[in-house]
Amino acid sequence: MDILIVDDERSVRQAITFALEADDHYVETAEDGAAALKRVKEASFHLVFLDLRLGAEDGMDVLKKILEIKPDQLVVMFTAHASIQTAVKATQLGAFDFLEKPFLPEQVRAILVKADKALRTQGEVRELKQTVVALKSEVKSDRVPLTFDSEDEVTRDAIDILFRAAGTPASVLILGESGTGKSVIAREVHERSLLRDKPLVTISCPSLSKELLESELFGHVRGAFTGAVKDKTGKVATADGGTLFLDEIGELPMEIQSKLLRLLQEREYERVGDNKTYKANVRVIAATNRDLKQCVADGTFREDLYYRLNVIAVTIPPLRERKRDLKQFTKRYLDHFASQIGRAFDGIDGSGWDAILRHGWPGNLRELRNAIERAVILARGKTITAADLPAPTLVTGANGSANGAGEGVKVGDQVKLDELEAAHIRSVLTWAPSLQEAAEILGIDKATLYRKRKRLDLD
Repeated sequence: MDILIVDDERSVRQAITFALEADDHYVETAEDGAAALKRVKEASFHLVFLDLRLGAEDGMDVLKKILEIKPDQLVVMFTAHASIQTAVKATQLGAFDFLEKPFLPEQVRAILVKADKALRTQGEVRELKQTVVALKSEVKSDRVPLTFDSEDEVTRDAIDILFRAAGTPASVLILGESGTGKSVIAREVHERSLLRDKPLVTISCPSLSKELLESELFGHVRGAFTGAVKDKTGKVATADGGTLFLDEIGELPMEIQSKLLRLLQEREYERVGDNKTYKANVRVIAATNRDLKQCVADGTFREDLYYRLNVIAVTIPPLRERKRDLKQFTKRYLDHFASQIGRAFDGIDGSGWDAILRHGWPGNLRELRNAIERAVILARGKTITAADLPAPTLVTGANGSANGAGEGVKVGDQVKLDELEAAHIRSVLTWAPSLQEAAEILGIDKATLYRKRKRLDLD
């Protein structure tokens, strides 16, 4: 989980951080309400631990402000001055739970398990709402065409291979940078398969800690770990007879890779804490923005699992290598978003096209979609100009590196590597929807990005 600890005592922050990071959770800290609110606005946390007393500040006031920013945020209040009245008030204000100091690691782990269950429930409700909205929108208008309708020969060949393999039970591996549409293509492969009427179950490999990810995949039995109060079937069981899509499989912990290999080879698995063997017949589609061959060489990905997944493997080229697709998608995004808000545009002028074609689009289709949606909303006239586009499209060149416009620095300039790195990270952070997606685009984990922001003073 991604967790924020808010406490004015450094020793408390360090102790909790040490305990949580030992269980492979990502942890950030804040010493006061202002710092906490800033991070809640900037990033996304599964859970916030908030002290009731932050020096002169009242933690209850901070709780209110956090929930004003993100009403669904799970916040656990803790204090050394607990009382029934305080706990009741915190709960009434929207706190997820209440923890009395001093507390044991087992108590924290129990809360994490409880929070994980609540987050899954939130996710299921959110996914259901999104499905309803998507179905309604599809009735009103066509979905925005993505990578299956490509004018680029390399991309077209890759998509053709995937769609020809869709009707077989073969495992599929989709490689490519973040934002190239891998998850959309995976769904389309499922829709074109003989399993289209069966479930398509998705799991994001980097989204949970190793323990919770294993439980999410394979399920667990009651008593398997602290907080496991009842048996749970995992997503493998849910996907039985259908398709299991493993997003960002390059992030899958080594301990789970062997169990996934067994599932692929023998169609067998065991739930956490259970010796009973279960059967599941699933078709696996996997995607990653990592170089799995290099991961194998580095010892972070099993070679036998790589070859088992690599039956049908294609790489989706980045958008910067697909100029014809770039123009096509830009026009279609423009028509789509203009129709959504009821505005009519005459198109994109020369300055706009120059900015679009010169930009490297490190965020690929995701970045392009966000840029055009923003331009449609903010454009003053009936033509999209360069001024209507986000700043990154004006300061980077065709390969994604800075071209010297404005305050940018250029590859090959007489600048230190730290300056070049800071410029690139700053540029990505200006348009990436979240810190997690920025980290994926940069090819690093979120903890590393957080440390680099601190070191390079990019807060």
